[in-house]
Amino acid sequence: MHQEPTGKALTIVTRHVHDLADMLLGRAAPRLIVAVAGAPGSGKSTFAAELARRLGARGKRSVVVPMDGFHLDNALLEARSLLARKGAPDTFDAQGFVRLIRAIKAQEDVVAPSFDRMRDLSVAGAIAVPAQAPFVIVEGNYLMFDQAPWADLAGLWDVSVRLDVPLPELRARLIQRWLSQNLSRAAATRRAESNDIPNAQHVIAKALPCDFTFDGQQARV
Repeated sequence: MHQEPTGKALTIVTRHVHDLADMLLGRAAPRLIVAVAGAPGSGKSTFAAELARRLGARGKRSVVVPMDGFHLDNALLEARSLLARKGAPDTFDAQGFVRLIRAIKAQEDVVAPSFDRMRDLSVAGAIAVPAQAPFVIVEGNYLMFDQAPWADLAGLWDVSVRLDVPLPELRARLIQRWLSQNLSRAAATRRAESNDIPNAQHVIAKALPCDFTFDGQQARV
């Protein structure tokens, strides 16, 4: 039997997830596609995984599809002099990602790539998205982003969510992300400030309105 969290265990993010899951379960549709958008370090993966877990606890199957699976390979980024900017909008296969979401919207059987953060590479054919899956949760930086071709995605989501985290908190998380990969404090700070934080600022500056905006400060990365 599923035990509901209580008291301090029921964080702000958990309450957001529960409310969103209840809303999704109350909608009559053969498939709902949920976009979880936000800057790098805002907790999108955590939120998406918790939403999938919550739907599963209510007896509904869902699939999580990360936008990061569409990172261009490092060798191609190097050839295009883009490796230092990895994570920027033009370092993804944006057109391929839009095509995938259109296929998911059409309820086709599709297979999506995932992203291995420790190896810093995409893994092809890692995620099956069957036509009968009632909920597909997509998470990524540029899901609600006012720049072509990313802006084409806005009309494909049934529900869009943005995780809002102040820039100082994002900075701390992004530095910690590099520290967790055994970089020194100085190197981790350089990596975050040279690329990740500018990408976060770009995401925030060109954000399209979402159906829901949640406080993501308690969503851990």
